[in-house]
Amino acid sequence: MLLPIQKDDDEKKETEQSNASSLIQQKMLESRSIIISGEIDQKLTEKVVSQLLLLQGISADPIKIYINSQGGHVEAADTIHDMIKFIKPEVHIIGTGWVASAGITIFLAAKKEHRYSLTNTRFMIHQPLGGVRGPASDIEIEAKEIIRMLNRVNQLIADATGQPVEKVKKDTDRNYWMTPQEAMDYGIVGKVLTRYEDLNLD
Repeated sequence: MLLPIQKDDDEKKETEQSNASSLIQQKMLESRSIIISGEIDQKLTEKVVSQLLLLQGISADPIKIYINSQGGHVEAADTIHDMIKFIKPEVHIIGTGWVASAGITIFLAAKKEHRYSLTNTRFMIHQPLGGVRGPASDIEIEAKEIIRMLNRVNQLIADATGQPVEKVKKDTDRNYWMTPQEAMDYGIVGKVLTRYEDLNLD
């Protein structure tokens, strides 16, 4: 006799949580803000790209992206990177927590003066991971593609930071961690923020 009541309570709770999530999402879009949190995959990419296009359709006012990510799928990050550069509104990116691996690709899509870090954020660059299996011919093909991908990512980092590509290649050979100040010296971060008012949205 109690099971149906429990089921109804669970469904009600799920509905309330869904409604609260939708309301938060609506308020975030009204403030022209997007959150990228966690692993970067195709599902997250679809969500972020949809939000970017939606906000562009509403107005050309600046968009804020808050990113806290350990990285993820390289091509998924490439899609967000390219879309940030493609749309008309200026995009301001704020790093918080950690911005690593493919997260750096997204972070560097904004102009340097629009790339911010909160005070306790960590940044990390490295080479894309392998893990290729299968016949020798397939492994050779994938290995070449990984090298091509690494060269492309290194060039992207070099272009966005002003660092020589040879230095970037050396630094990405292993996990290369940076504090906000070190990331600013490297050219990844444009400004470290301690309060919201420090955002340059002019």
